[in-house]
Amino acid sequence: MTSTIEKGFTVSGIGLHSGVETTVRILPTETKQGRYFVRVDLPEKPIIPADVSAVHQTLLSTELMANGVTVRTVEHLLAALTGCGIENACIEIDGPEVPLLDGSAKNWVDAIIKSGLNPSEIVLGIPIEEAIWVRDGDSFVAAIPASEIRFSYGIDFPYEAIANQWVSWNPKKEPFQNFIAPARTFGFADQIEQLKQAGLIKGGSLENALVCDPTGWVNPPLRFENEPVRHKLLDLIGDLSLLGTIPQAHFLAYKASHNLHVQLAKKLHSVDK
Repeated sequence: MTSTIEKGFTVSGIGLHSGVETTVRILPTETKQGRYFVRVDLPEKPIIPADVSAVHQTLLSTELMANGVTVRTVEHLLAALTGCGIENACIEIDGPEVPLLDGSAKNWVDAIIKSGLNPSEIVLGIPIEEAIWVRDGDSFVAAIPASEIRFSYGIDFPYEAIANQWVSWNPKKEPFQNFIAPARTFGFADQIEQLKQAGLIKGGSLENALVCDPTGWVNPPLRFENEPVRHKLLDLIGDLSLLGTIPQAHFLAYKASHNLHVQLAKKLHSVDK
């Protein structure tokens, strides 16, 4: 089973929210060191653990903080590492936000494979013994006892091109790099100006996100018929990766968010103690 990467590799790109170009260098590290970020652009190169206890905020992405230092939009990179079976990695970054790249985890997985690693399955933690739920209105995310790990996710948007979509994934049957990693982030044309005025999505473009309006997709084609819901599942994996290892369970989500994902991860973390 893969534990860390074979050798280091470097990826550069623009952050979704900051619009700032950063370079990420991922290096092998010792077993049981886990996954952690190092802000090499700052004095003393502070470390930010990729741990659920370090979550700072979850507005349209997941941001981590340690000792007042942050790193944002970590979920796609962490999903790629986790989906490829990489438990331990030193992630050096020279800015405040992980590059969005093409809006999916595909570029990260491609870089991992190019570095000489043959991706394996998600490394599992211990099975959960009872169901754990987090809900907000009709939105929820849950972990249910199961004989093997699997994920089911549903979304429902008032845009005809998306509407109601579901996806179910068993990592033992469909490789992460094929089934989940290529799914890109998505947004809505009628929300772009409002988000920009709020200081968000400064680095967003038609090259790194699918954009939908009431008439359909602004920048087709899609990589999958249900690409949006597959991307939501990608986000869930990235957020659950903050547990270190994802417990054996059936993870079920509907209309969820980074906030709900992280709330579930915190509940799982407290149960595991």
